Amino acid sequence: MAAAVIAAAMSGALFVASSGGPALGQTPGGRPGPSLQTISPMSLSLSADQVSLLEQTLADADSQGLDPRTYAPAGLHALLNSRDPQVRQSGQVQLIARTLDYARAVHSGRLPLAAFLDDWGLRPRPYDPAPDFVQAVQQDQLKSWIEGLPPPYTGYEGLRQGLEIYRSIAAKGGWQPISEGPALTPGVTSPRVLELRARMAAEDPQVQASGDQTYDPALVEAVKRAQRRYGLEDNGVVSGQTLTALNVSVDERIGQILANMERWRWLPAELPTDRIQVNVAAAILTVFHADTPVLSMRAVTGRPGDETPMLTSKIESIVLNPPWNVPSSIAAKELWPKERAHPGYLRAHDFIVVKDGDGTRLQQRAGDTSALGRIKFDFPNNYGVYLHDTPSRGLFSRTGRLASHGCVRLQKPHDLALLVMQGDPTWTPDAIDAAIASGKTIRAPLPQPISVYLLYWTAYMGTDGMMNFRDDPYGWDEELMTRLRTADAAGQTA
Repeated sequence: MAAAVIAAAMSGALFVASSGGPALGQTPGGRPGPSLQTISPMSLSLSADQVSLLEQTLADADSQGLDPRTYAPAGLHALLNSRDPQVRQSGQVQLIARTLDYARAVHSGRLPLAAFLDDWGLRPRPYDPAPDFVQAVQQDQLKSWIEGLPPPYTGYEGLRQGLEIYRSIAAKGGWQPISEGPALTPGVTSPRVLELRARMAAEDPQVQASGDQTYDPALVEAVKRAQRRYGLEDNGVVSGQTLTALNVSVDERIGQILANMERWRWLPAELPTDRIQVNVAAAILTVFHADTPVLSMRAVTGRPGDETPMLTSKIESIVLNPPWNVPSSIAAKELWPKERAHPGYLRAHDFIVVKDGDGTRLQQRAGDTSALGRIKFDFPNNYGVYLHDTPSRGLFSRTGRLASHGCVRLQKPHDLALLVMQGDPTWTPDAIDAAIASGKTIRAPLPQPISVYLLYWTAYMGTDGMMNFRDDPYGWDEELMTRLRTADAAGQTA
């Protein structure tokens, strides 16, 4: 039985190369020894302390949002502590195999690439933990190797802390939904205020549950804090979107945290210090310089059905006075029906028909009515999306701003253009303004390309240590959690 377990585990062993320290290629006396090309992780002999550390790490997998049953299956501890040396060895082989699975899951996620949706264009790089594991074992550096596995970002660590907080809330019974009824406005007295007070106390440590049925100023401030954490208008009125957000269960909030932790693992181990990030779910763009936010603005992102994908790329140029080459799907579904219903619509909005190979397509001329406004920030991607200006400014005043066909409209495109062109001797602010005023379509190269990340964050910890949540407009949190449960179930039966 034990021999069969060892053979099964060894059949999946990886023999890999590494540029590790001298200890990997030398014996303690300095003589040439086996390199990682000939060392299988499964052939290592772990010390008692190393076995204990790995057992504890796998047992604590839930602290990283993982299911311990996948990585510390029942019966493993008994194998590791058997009096039979062969059985103990089989336990170590299983322990190492599960550790490598755990390392891949924590470092780059546990969702198989085949299970990604097409719109999840941000994919983790393949990670083989075997070389680092072998090195860590041989140099007795397992603890530091384990600590270095999670994404090295404060955003991930904040979610990990938030997971602990919300699991503690769940263990205490979570919270009950607030019953439907008239809007709760400041100063009102109602039995439903007791429900509101209990609900706020469950999540906000500044609130104490009591029998007071009056919606007093302190409770109003607590609701406003919650509204800001949910990305809602902080008017203190409990109705509509606020009531819906408050009535999301603690288990659903935990699911959001877990989904966002997984997406953090899809990012590279190091982000460019100068970058543009768009939180698609929150419809917010932030520019980082030297890893510090220097510009933030509201955005309009894709509506459900026309989702803005997750991806990373680089902006190398901007287009001033861009024409809009209308995608055929938008032309067929929206513009041609408008023309048929109201002849002259296309001409009135500066659309023309242009030849495109053997066919034709619609194009909207550059100008004040162009859907792309005066500035376009394009970047290579497989989805045909980009950042751009817009003549329609009304949406930026709304809390819900998912209304585009997938591209990202910007509240302050001119500010972004000046920032990314900063330092260019040709494209000074005056030159940019003059080019826009000319009405001519001009492509201006950036003095330094800048990375752009379209991300989907629906949960994150704020600087005050409180969790912030956003709606899951595309249902991607729920979809991801469903796919992760399938992956976990497969892992538990492996």
